[in-house]
Amino acid sequence: MQTAPFFGVTRHRINIDGEGIVTLACFGGCPLRCSYCINPRCFEDTGKWKKLSTEQLYEQTKIDNLYFLATGGGITFGGGEPLLRSDFIREFRELCGDQWHLLVETSLNVPANHVTALLPIINHWIVDVKDMNPDIYKAYTGKENTQVIENLKILTENGLNKHVTIRLPLIPNFNTEEDRQNSLAQLKEWGFEEFDLFDYKIKQ
Repeated sequence: MQTAPFFGVTRHRINIDGEGIVTLACFGGCPLRCSYCINPRCFEDTGKWKKLSTEQLYEQTKIDNLYFLATGGGITFGGGEPLLRSDFIREFRELCGDQWHLLVETSLNVPANHVTALLPIINHWIVDVKDMNPDIYKAYTGKENTQVIENLKILTENGLNKHVTIRLPLIPNFNTEEDRQNSLAQLKEWGFEEFDLFDYKIKQ
């Protein structure tokens, strides 16, 4: 049975991390080092994370089964980077069955095998692209975006465009509205249709 570290499991999130009533399960660990990380707890000492098996997480979340079924909700896996736990997510799907919606909030900056493993498992992908410009992306995250682009193409090649929400933030001191519009235009050319455009609010 798969186990994984979590730094938070939050119930009753309504139309925030997916449609309907959702439980957000946040894995510890992330390959990126974003300058304005919104979940710095994912980098804390691993001793502070709670290890859960797929069965333990299922037992925690099945209490909301009726809410999930009535509202089209389910479990959103976030983090940190949830796709690095693809084996856990696949095993969890076997436990919960097909009626719950499973979503991931991901950077897609992971080896492609994690994406392909989850293609038949995930109902909706929330992808935090940051910016398509490789120089901007690297300056902000500390990583190249080559893997992100490869994985976006995997999603399009498998006809999942309508099951993807692309997040394109305006990031102070890193990109401009023109940069964001360039990213938007490129992604629309690839067939993506649903976008979440928002501004990072940085404390001065």
